[in-house]
Amino acid sequence: MSKAAFVPTDRLSASARTAALADMSSNELDILVIGGGIVGSGAALDAATRGLRVGLVEAQDFASGTSSKSSKLVHGGIRYLEQLDFHLVQEALTERGLLLKHLAPHLVKPIRFLYPTTHPVWERAYIGAGMMLYDALSYAGGGTPGVPHHKHMSKRQIEMAAPSIKKDAVVGGMYYYDGRVDDAKYVVNLVRTASHHGAFVANRTKVESFLRDGDRVVGVVARDLETGKTLEIRARQVINATGVWTGETQKMVGEDAGRLRVRASKGVHILIDRDKFKSTMGLLLRTEKSVLFVIPWGRFWIVGTTDTDWHLDLAHPVATSTDIDYILDHVNAVIDEPITRDDIVGTYAGLRPLLASKDSDTTKLSREHVVAQAEPGLVLIAGGKWTTYRVMAKDVVDAAVANLPEVVAESITRSVPLLGASEYKARWNQRDKLAADWNLTVAQVEHLLNRYGSMAADVAALADENAALAENLPGSLDYLAAEVVYAARFEGALHVEDVLARRTRMSFEARDGGAAAAIVVAELLAAELGWTAAQTKKELGSYLAVLEADHAARSTADDAAAEKIWHAISDGARVGE
Repeated sequence: MSKAAFVPTDRLSASARTAALADMSSNELDILVIGGGIVGSGAALDAATRGLRVGLVEAQDFASGTSSKSSKLVHGGIRYLEQLDFHLVQEALTERGLLLKHLAPHLVKPIRFLYPTTHPVWERAYIGAGMMLYDALSYAGGGTPGVPHHKHMSKRQIEMAAPSIKKDAVVGGMYYYDGRVDDAKYVVNLVRTASHHGAFVANRTKVESFLRDGDRVVGVVARDLETGKTLEIRARQVINATGVWTGETQKMVGEDAGRLRVRASKGVHILIDRDKFKSTMGLLLRTEKSVLFVIPWGRFWIVGTTDTDWHLDLAHPVATSTDIDYILDHVNAVIDEPITRDDIVGTYAGLRPLLASKDSDTTKLSREHVVAQAEPGLVLIAGGKWTTYRVMAKDVVDAAVANLPEVVAESITRSVPLLGASEYKARWNQRDKLAADWNLTVAQVEHLLNRYGSMAADVAALADENAALAENLPGSLDYLAAEVVYAARFEGALHVEDVLARRTRMSFEARDGGAAAAIVVAELLAAELGWTAAQTKKELGSYLAVLEADHAARSTADDAAAEKIWHAISDGARVGE
């Protein structure tokens, strides 16, 4: 094998992807990570910053599974206090503080939630004690919380702060803080940061089998889904970080699926316009199964989530009318003006990878993570929470390097900020000046800074070079056409869906699901990626078919019927899989 030059890059362009695949297939890696979600991407960064030669492959797009379809919360999980899972809460709160203050202040923002009470004495005391413990645990990891402490509120204060809440639905309450994140954007930034530190990364690269030397796993056989070419990638250690696909990956090595079983739990969210719920803060409601959040999200509120067992297609969970009714019924129980189906701007559905047990109720399954030696040369990680991805990544890399003969440096990701983070606060303070320099409005500058941090200047430069790129995408008041070009040049976007579902969130933020924008996006990507007219037409048709399938699925009552109609409409039209 030839020894390739070490050329780190934060440009996840199509050509950089091709070069990364060539390098991974030509030179043995120390660590190969399978899975480009939040944990796999975190593992790639962790390993790369220890000085290891690292590769990362993802079968679909980065964050295309669970990691782009979460509740968008960075939180300790206040409901886990009732389950006495203090370690998990403390660990998550420590990570919340790191993300808010140091690792990604451009992407993770503090938000305030109202917790209403319906009993004046015992409930206020009980929940208040829990909130005090929540605040206290945020210091237990040696840091500071990065958000203010909770405060009690009177019924009158709630009426003024959240006028949409029914006056007879609460007697008081309290507010507390957690964090919010654009989960998909974070993962792409995390992958770029890993690449910046030397990891070789490639999306749309599907592992089809494992390479063996005797009983030892020494790499994988993968297929580049963009070209159809098969390649062998050899590595001294392989990490399986495939989330809900853990069982499917285990089967490739003949591993007994019962040894570590992951169950998928479906979570559905809806999006409504900001004026449909008048409040200065989000809302946390207890339900008979779990909790329901109303989460501030720019011009909108995200309302969710459901928690139901899922046994169907792992790649395409779908929302049903039953899921939507569940969400509407619970939120409407406490607000004056009911939210109707006509008020719903968009929906999305994702799967949580939960460690399985004999319990049939997914709401009772553990959110702790487990690292296991599946086979010699193959380490897997399963379970866990989005918020604690960095700890999960550290633990699985620790397990992998324990099998290497040399001494490997300890994890340093606690002090490695994501790209765009280090100068973000200074740029935010300069946003008025930047607006004048970049010929953009202050609102546009703020939008870019909160998505790209100090790298926002690169997006603004594209808009400055071409006035058409300074225009908003059709159907959006926020996203610039320049962001599409940037997504292809820097963020690994290869398809229309990559841009509209993950690099932007127009797939659920626009009432038409981004259909009007899809035409512009396809044309911009065609110019960047060299598509023919036929390819451009197919890309556009593929995305529109997915939108039609999602819409049709939402009219069905159960998962099986929804999945059937989804595939009937979308199969044959999709590209990139």
